[in-house]
Amino acid sequence: MKILVIGATGGTGRAVVERLLGEGHEVTAFSRSGDRLGSDSPQLGTFRGDALEASDVSAAVRGHDAVIVTLGITENPLRVRCLGPRRTPIDVRSRGTRHVIAAMAEHGVRRLVVLGSYGTGATRARLRFVDRLFFALLLEPQIKDTERQREAVLESPLDWVLALPVHLTNASDDGMPFTSLRGDVGRNDISRRSVARFLADAAVSPTFVREQVALSGVAGRARDSA
Repeated sequence: MKILVIGATGGTGRAVVERLLGEGHEVTAFSRSGDRLGSDSPQLGTFRGDALEASDVSAAVRGHDAVIVTLGITENPLRVRCLGPRRTPIDVRSRGTRHVIAAMAEHGVRRLVVLGSYGTGATRARLRFVDRLFFALLLEPQIKDTERQREAVLESPLDWVLALPVHLTNASDDGMPFTSLRGDVGRNDISRRSVARFLADAAVSPTFVREQVALSGVAGRARDSA
């Protein structure tokens, strides 16, 4: 398949690109700095653009079979909370995803996979106390925008999958994550590479179409901090 990854140079976006290439897909990495990926795979193309520019997104979406959205803010959350982000607007998730949805409708692309966050929607009520406190003190503006992103996805007519991972880590790939449609959690952390496995699979599989899927680490599985 020919798959577009929006937000390809973030931590999870990079892991998704790597995973898709490993599975033999043709990948287009969309970001403001796609040349930073450092891959010479003949199956990888780059598109330098801004997800907040509808024309950039439309041009990138054309000709693809599926789109994976991994937009987010990589800056220190304390700084973002106190001073606002320096490089990326606080509403990048919702605005960028709306542009993707509009472009997919324009070009007849149906399969959309979006990286959201555990603690949005119905899973908010299932957060541990410490996580609720963390959200309130540091992440509330970003979580509000992730909620708006979620609403845009749910309202779209596309064949979407919304992934809701718990705390992301940079640990080595530990296989497919624990998945739940009810918001159940295995471990309270999950590696970006494990999330990438799910996102890549969701782009080609009909298993979770139009579902919100909680992702977490498999309880009892040894963690690797590498």
